[in-house]
Amino acid sequence: MVCPRCIDAIQEIMQELDLEVADIELGRVEVQNLPEDFNFAMLDQQLENRGFERLLDKNAQLVERIKAVVIDMVHFADKMPVVKNSSYLSNKLDVSYAQLSKAFSKSEETTIEKYIILQKIERVKELISYGEHTLSEISTMLAYSSVQHLSNQFRAVTGQSVTAYKNSGQKNRSSLDEI
Repeated sequence: MVCPRCIDAIQEIMQELDLEVADIELGRVEVQNLPEDFNFAMLDQQLENRGFERLLDKNAQLVERIKAVVIDMVHFADKMPVVKNSSYLSNKLDVSYAQLSKAFSKSEETTIEKYIILQKIERVKELISYGEHTLSEISTMLAYSSVQHLSNQFRAVTGQSVTAYKNSGQKNRSSLDEI
């Protein structure tokens, strides 16, 4: 689950299957009073029909929780936290950063920091397309040390300058779950 609409879709599935949701957030749902004879194949089919899957592997669950926290932090928070990403993730997930980093790198073949950068660049693209904020405001919102730092990172990831991206009219953005 990568957005609030995903949460709505999961809640809908749970209602259709008469499951009582105890707690739900990006990447995680907790069901209350699950019947002993519950048909998990039916749940899996409903999830698959809407582009989701149930993760049973603990490492895969942890990686998805990391992704959900990063997506929430970059795309849905009003402002990025002022603490280090490693501290933020470790505190939010209550797992050591070393363990988070190892699980993520093993599963995704990239680092958490690179993943955060990719998410931030997608957020920059989104904010640029709205045209409501200056690059300086975007830089502050996403906790860049300067506009130059944002610009350098944007060029390194996309291969073009922010200005070239703005002027191209081509808004080649990726969906959050493809990053």
